[in-house]
Amino acid sequence: MATVQFDPDHRLWLLTGPTTAYALRVAEDGGLRHVHWGAVLTLAQAVRLAEQPSPAASSFEAIAGVDELAVEGGPRFGPASLLVRFADGTRGVEWRYDGHDADAGHLRVHLRDRHYPLHVTMHYRLHPDSDVLERWTTVENRDDRRPVTVLRCDSAAWTVPHRGTYRMSHLVGGWNSEFQLRRDSVPVAETVLTSRRGMTSHHANPWLAVDDGTAGEEHGEVWSTALAWSGSWRITVHRDPVGRTSWTGGFGHDGLTWSLAPGETLDTPVFAGLHSTGGFGAASRAWHGYVRRHVLTHPAETRPVLYNSWEATGFDVDEAGQLALAARAASLGVELFVMDDGWFGARASDRAGLGDWTPNPVRFPAGLGPLVAEVRRLGMRFGLWVEPEMVNPDSDLYRAHPDWVLRMANRQRTEMRHQLVLNLARPEVAEWTHGWLDGLVRAHQIDFLKWDANRPFTEAGWPGHDDPDRLWIAHTRAVYQIMDRLRADHPGLRIETCSGGGGRADLGVLARTDQVWTSDNTDPVDRLGIQAGFSQLFPAQVMAAWVTDSPNVATARHTPLRFRFHVAMAGALGIGGDLTTWTEDELKEAAELVAAYKRVRGVVQHGTAYRLRGDGALTAVQYVHDGEHVVLAWCPVRRYGHEPAPLRLTAVAPDAVYRDRKTGTAYPGALLRHSGLPLELPPGDHASTLVHLERLG
Repeated sequence: MATVQFDPDHRLWLLTGPTTAYALRVAEDGGLRHVHWGAVLTLAQAVRLAEQPSPAASSFEAIAGVDELAVEGGPRFGPASLLVRFADGTRGVEWRYDGHDADAGHLRVHLRDRHYPLHVTMHYRLHPDSDVLERWTTVENRDDRRPVTVLRCDSAAWTVPHRGTYRMSHLVGGWNSEFQLRRDSVPVAETVLTSRRGMTSHHANPWLAVDDGTAGEEHGEVWSTALAWSGSWRITVHRDPVGRTSWTGGFGHDGLTWSLAPGETLDTPVFAGLHSTGGFGAASRAWHGYVRRHVLTHPAETRPVLYNSWEATGFDVDEAGQLALAARAASLGVELFVMDDGWFGARASDRAGLGDWTPNPVRFPAGLGPLVAEVRRLGMRFGLWVEPEMVNPDSDLYRAHPDWVLRMANRQRTEMRHQLVLNLARPEVAEWTHGWLDGLVRAHQIDFLKWDANRPFTEAGWPGHDDPDRLWIAHTRAVYQIMDRLRADHPGLRIETCSGGGGRADLGVLARTDQVWTSDNTDPVDRLGIQAGFSQLFPAQVMAAWVTDSPNVATARHTPLRFRFHVAMAGALGIGGDLTTWTEDELKEAAELVAAYKRVRGVVQHGTAYRLRGDGALTAVQYVHDGEHVVLAWCPVRRYGHEPAPLRLTAVAPDAVYRDRKTGTAYPGALLRHSGLPLELPPGDHASTLVHLERLG
């Protein structure tokens, strides 16, 4: 149950979830100060948490308290969450508390500037079944004549209690190496995590966790936050010399401005936060539960086994080739066939045709109809790859509308992957984009779209517009609106978010899609690290994972089919190899492994996940759902004479008994927790196994 309590004498609010509490108060200067984020406490206890004066108080020191949304003004010298400039040149804000209201776990605290007609509402929302606190900000210009220039408007700032040291966990990487987990000491400085690329990016992700350096997978206090935004973003962590640690984050990167017109309102995306006392594993499980219950639109659905044609064909796409792949995919038990890039316009390579979204008449002389019909006759659903935000200069679309792309006067138009970015902030471009997508889905009752975006923003201008920087936010909002409209008009449509792999993965895009293409790198050894980082925030059911050919196209690494399947089984299983080259033995083994996945995918996709580590390079994930336990274990390398010991399982009850569904062997829970589960791993490197247990009592 979520509650919001208010102490009018101290002007203090306490929000309480199932296992955590958050408190804030109105300060003497009219602004909001942070009081508490952590264990559950009473309103009276929260009132007693008096603001401590800085031990380094001097004429050079900032105010003692930590702002809930820091601004310019007064002795504040840390990173500001809200930066504005008024029409007369005045900067900064002086707050006046203007009341509050609360209902159904949603607290709204209203503030206004003491002199200028600028009004701000701070939003705090708890759901009854979650400790995740959603926060966002609404800024309104109530001047009827003059605009306000917004230089920065974050969703929220977060503060952790005083600790001797602080450690920061975050995700870094690049194309083909997304979601690499890093843990670093928080320096006494400002540390900026950001994307300036117009999308979430492969290189950083707007998820952040902080602990005191002692937390582990299943123990210790962890505070973590995630920004629900798919465009450029910035999170700044600030640890000051006297030990106060906080961070502020929101959409947009530094250097952008937004002119808030008279009467206009700006709403920021949600910046959600979570406190956990059960280490990084418990924090992840809390995030997974929140995503399933409050982000995803179809959380109860089981994701189908899909086949994607990209690695088999590249751009060499035609009806006959796709039909051959579809027949083999169906024989393996695939449930969704997805035709990737190369089906439209003059798309013989990445140099031409992007933007001309009609089937190539030579490759598909009767259109897509015959292929779609045959895929469905084979018992599969049908999906298509699209890249709605991009265009090749060598395309009919660009020749007709060269002004539709992001561009700046007197600047070269940078081409990346031989393409430019359409400015979806322009209403006519967004409407055209929705129109062709809607027509395509409607004409063939398309079941699935793989929505890709293969380059970042450059020369992000809007010639002739008096507020061009707003395109950075308006473009992402247009993507959201198009997706929302498509899903509303086509309830059966499912969408996979993709940006050259995992370049657009966040809670914002997940609210209107069903899964994430995690990485273009399908090498199973590399995928183990990518998937472990991804799981810090996202549940298994949204993690698309493919089995592709060996040697891998990205790394040239040779791995057995069984190992490739077992790694991909940790999420939403897909197949992406050239099935026309697989041997009969490989096809037989693949069909058996697909069938094995279908027997356990309900547990994998809807279960509670526990990351495990064994001896040496052995890692595993244990999924638990309705008394069933699925363990996927992987050992990519092993030294001679150093076989991994039995794997200790976290999520078993000591007084229960568990039976292996394959062998019939029964294990006491106490044995599995303290001695471990014996694993039957094949010899050599790239060894893996799947164990399916059921609780007997």
